[in-house]
Amino acid sequence: MPSEAPFSLGYQLFSIRDKMAEQPAITLAALKDIGYGHFEIYGFDPAANKLYGMAPKELNVILKDLGLEVTSGHYGFHEYIDGAEDELWRYTDACIAAATAMDSPYITWPWMAPEQRNLATYERLPDILNKIAERTRAAGIGFTYHNHGFEFVDHDGKTGWEIITAGTDPALVELQLDMYWVMHAATTTPRELVDKHAGRIVMWHIKDMDVLTRDYTELGNGALNYLNLLPDPGASGLRYLYIEQGGNFTKDSLESARVSAAYYQAHLADLL
Repeated sequence: MPSEAPFSLGYQLFSIRDKMAEQPAITLAALKDIGYGHFEIYGFDPAANKLYGMAPKELNVILKDLGLEVTSGHYGFHEYIDGAEDELWRYTDACIAAATAMDSPYITWPWMAPEQRNLATYERLPDILNKIAERTRAAGIGFTYHNHGFEFVDHDGKTGWEIITAGTDPALVELQLDMYWVMHAATTTPRELVDKHAGRIVMWHIKDMDVLTRDYTELGNGALNYLNLLPDPGASGLRYLYIEQGGNFTKDSLESARVSAAYYQAHLADLL
């Protein structure tokens, strides 16, 4: 069921990984006070079945007590695609179990290692993504692919993004659009991608780009004017959006979360 409009503001917890490693419950409460209503997790350890030092069920108890939720998770699928297939399925099942324990509606593929960013891997990838999505869908969990900039690099007349989106079943593999990386690659725009993939881009990542270094920065402090960049959420198929800042904090990670939320609420919330 889609989130209510205006969309509840989410945060990718990689942005505040230092404080989540030290005091997860206190950090989540602080993020709630700032205005964040839901989160995307990262860092799941399948061997220990832990996130932020606790089992997914334990994390979910903390979240529910605070009136918060996990709506997606970034999981390390790329580590398993060049090994034995049964290892990939064991990992996928562990991710499904973790997401189920947190009542999370989505699992997301977030990354490709540098040595995997080649035409041969991209051509293998759609079949892998479809099969993972079949497995998550059977468990009642959606599956999305999250872009960086490397998917937009040309490989003999084709890009990884084109291969992935053309070769996957839109009913199985949805998309999480990272707008910073789209603009960093500078080959297209978020609005153009929504036009091409209407209804399929169910999640957005919003983060700003430092004017000089092109590194991350707080929302509203950088070069990206989201007043002109944001696509139409209805055309996108948007369900959840997340602010993210992977580093380059002006003061510290919590203050950056506060600055970005304040900018979003003042300037962008009414657009959604």
